[in-house]
Amino acid sequence: MQITMNILAYFLIPAYTVLFTQGYGWFTTNFSVIGNIMDKKLAFLTWGVMVGLYFYLVYRSISKHVSLKPLTARLIPAALLLLFFAITTPYLPDELPLKSFLHIVFAFVSTVLLLAFLLSVCWQQYQLAPQVYRLYLAALAVIVVISAALLALAGIVSSALEIFITITSVILSRRLAKRVAD
Repeated sequence: MQITMNILAYFLIPAYTVLFTQGYGWFTTNFSVIGNIMDKKLAFLTWGVMVGLYFYLVYRSISKHVSLKPLTARLIPAALLLLFFAITTPYLPDELPLKSFLHIVFAFVSTVLLLAFLLSVCWQQYQLAPQVYRLYLAALAVIVVISAALLALAGIVSSALEIFITITSVILSRRLAKRVAD
C-alpha cells in the first residue's frame, strides 16, 4: 500500500495532472473547460478517479493512526462524493448553465473539504506534537496563500491553480500520512 501511495503521490498524479493540460494555457483555461472537450472527457474522468482513489487511501491510512473527530472523519468521504459529482456534471455554461454552476460548486466545495480535512488532522496532531506538526500547518498555509495569489493573478480558477493545489495537497497529504504512521 505504501509503495502504491508513493507512486501515486510523487509520480502518477503530478505527471498526469500536468500532461492533462498540455497544449492549453495554464492561466487562461481550467480543468473544467479542458475536461469537457470531447477527446478529453475520458482523461478528465481518469484524473478524477486517480485523485479520488489516492485521497481515499490517504484517508484510510490516517484513520488507522489518528482518532479522527466525527466531523473530520466525514470530510474526505464528502469531498470524494463532490469530486465525483464535479467530474460527472458537465461544464458547458452556454448550453447548460445550471449544471455548469453546480459543477463549479461541487469542485470548489470538494477542494475546501479536502483542505479542511488536512487542516483538522494537522491541528489535531499539532496539539500532541507542536514541533513536528508546525511545519505541516505552515505548508498548508503556504498552499492557501499561493492558491489565492494564483487566483488573483489569473482572475479565474485556472489550470495553474488546479495543478498547484492538486500536486501540493497530494504531496502534503502523503507526508502527513507517513508522519502519523510513525
